[in-house]
Amino acid sequence: MNKFTNLPKNRSFVLKNATVPVCLIQDTPKTITADDDGLARLDIEVQNGKINSIAKPHSESSASASIDLDGSLVWPCFADIHTHIDKGHIWPRKRNPNGTRNGAITSTGEDRAANWSKEDIRARMDFSLRCAFAHGTAAIRTHLDSTPPQHHISWPVMAELREAWSERIKLQAVCLEPLWGYKDKSFGIEIADMMVEYNGILGAVLNRQDNTDSLLDFVIGLAIDRDLELDFHVDEMGDPMARSFDRICEALIRNKYDRPVNVGHCCSLAIRPEAELQRALDLAARANLCVTSLPMCNMFLQGRIPGQTPRWRGVTLLHELKAHGIPVAIASDNTRDPFYAYGDLDAAEVFTQAVRIAQLDYPIGDWPTAVTCTPANIMGLDDTGCLKPGTPADMVIFDARSYSEFLSRPQSNRAVLRQGCAIDTTLPDYRELDHVVGH
Repeated sequence: MNKFTNLPKNRSFVLKNATVPVCLIQDTPKTITADDDGLARLDIEVQNGKINSIAKPHSESSASASIDLDGSLVWPCFADIHTHIDKGHIWPRKRNPNGTRNGAITSTGEDRAANWSKEDIRARMDFSLRCAFAHGTAAIRTHLDSTPPQHHISWPVMAELREAWSERIKLQAVCLEPLWGYKDKSFGIEIADMMVEYNGILGAVLNRQDNTDSLLDFVIGLAIDRDLELDFHVDEMGDPMARSFDRICEALIRNKYDRPVNVGHCCSLAIRPEAELQRALDLAARANLCVTSLPMCNMFLQGRIPGQTPRWRGVTLLHELKAHGIPVAIASDNTRDPFYAYGDLDAAEVFTQAVRIAQLDYPIGDWPTAVTCTPANIMGLDDTGCLKPGTPADMVIFDARSYSEFLSRPQSNRAVLRQGCAIDTTLPDYRELDHVVGH
């Protein structure tokens, strides 16, 4: 049960005695100092649905109502930069036969060919967005399987949903196609033109493939000619010989592509020879790369051998990348599909699991930015994922007063404010999808 039932209804109030990660306050006043965990006890004043001020407790306020949070944590709403909501929730009708990435690719392809009509993907995508919204997410970037003829089905549906959800979630989309699919130059031109039509992002999947450099030059050229963003899946495997991470950097530099590029997974980077890593990190910085890790999905798929305990977690070099000045985000990836059997597009769960999987503690420091302002900035959404006077009061209030409490229990009784109003955080019932995917 949500304990925050007495939140003011008038969109002008003060949240008193809130515990706030200082790293999530933009333009932090010098008067605010954090404790050893990076937290501070503060008052947050909201006026007409926007944050008016963030200050030490007991400050004077013109707000007509207030609520004492007694130290409850307040975060900005989340930005989830790497998801696959077109695949979401097909698990009941199409499981992964062996828990491997190859099993996921095969079974998803079969389900896509058999079932992914406009009605099917609209129902599942809308369900996913409702989950994310209830959990407190304000922005999502999804990858959409775009292998013909699916691109003509999924992209019009995405456009409809983006419009329908425009007041609740800022929705971006990336076309998802293996790099070798661009060998068909006519398809490459067609999908790039579709990205212009649908305000989409050009994407590709790279692991180990032939003609990597020439295909990358072609894809990057398409993006440059059309002023498109790029977003890649990269080296999602446990192969120390995978080098697509480096090849992307070199191609971006070679083609003088001057916009930030987000790359996801980069699993093999973590097990490559140590002597290569400094050059790879230097290349990434020169190429203006941003890296998104998907720790829950990668832990599910990577290193899976029947009858054997996995020997690694599949997570990329989060600490090293961040220390090198490369923006690092953490995201949900797949939910209840052959690539990841679990998940609910809950960025709080993603952060909690990432802390445990990748040891994002001692100290936690500014790692909360990895599910909030860093992905929002990569997405070009400067007023999302941060607490900043003058921006909408889009916030999540947790029934926890410290990271120890936050990370120890599921935060199922959180409150979510959008433009200062508490939303209904009731999650949609899986039974709603029974007529779509079965049970």
